[in-house]
Amino acid sequence: MLAVITGASKGIGKAVAEALAKEGYDLAICARNAKDLNELVSELKEQYPTIQVFQQAFDCSNRELLLAFVDDVLEQFETVDVLVNNVGLYIPGSIMDEEDGQLEQMINTNLYAAYYLSKYFAGEMIEEGKGHIFNICSTASIKPVVAAGSYTISKFALMGLTKVLREELMHNGIKVTAVLPGSTLTDSWSGTTIPASRFVLPEDVASAIVNALNMSQGAVVDEILVRPMLGEV
Repeated sequence: MLAVITGASKGIGKAVAEALAKEGYDLAICARNAKDLNELVSELKEQYPTIQVFQQAFDCSNRELLLAFVDDVLEQFETVDVLVNNVGLYIPGSIMDEEDGQLEQMINTNLYAAYYLSKYFAGEMIEEGKGHIFNICSTASIKPVVAAGSYTISKFALMGLTKVLREELMHNGIKVTAVLPGSTLTDSWSGTTIPASRFVLPEDVASAIVNALNMSQGAVVDEILVRPMLGEV
């Protein structure tokens, strides 16, 4: 079994990679930071020596590099069983105050990467008659964050993509799940004095994904909404 995970070197992506490696999945992972990616691969190979791990460091907003990654993965592995579209870019700012180009920057990373990877890997899943796509959306996909206007737009769009994919692919045996984490304790909160108990942990999101994967063939979790118990930070 193969799981493809984007933005895998840190945070939610890293937690998902570790959780799926524990479940026995081979991994094809990517991230922008080669050093962090190398460290993760070394850890995974040491802890789970029987799995295969394929890695590439590149910027997922670059369509040419993204499609080259698809080709390389399909050369290395016979099937793709799971796709976790996790890579994301967050730049705070209201629409009226942000610099021009900020929306395009986040759409390229937060939407187009998931669009192209889902499109081309789903083609392989259709041939197998099975597969599962997880799109890491956000609570911003259902409730606007005024301090992050363009980010909210990109995450609403990702939720829309997820719903369309679900309708298109369900009759091919492919499940599609939207994952909507609230405030999650990742590197974005580095240096905060807010206690960890006020956040969702990346491992919580990974655990929810594993549980959704382990459901029976006829069941699908459409949406996973994980919020801090005391509300958003």
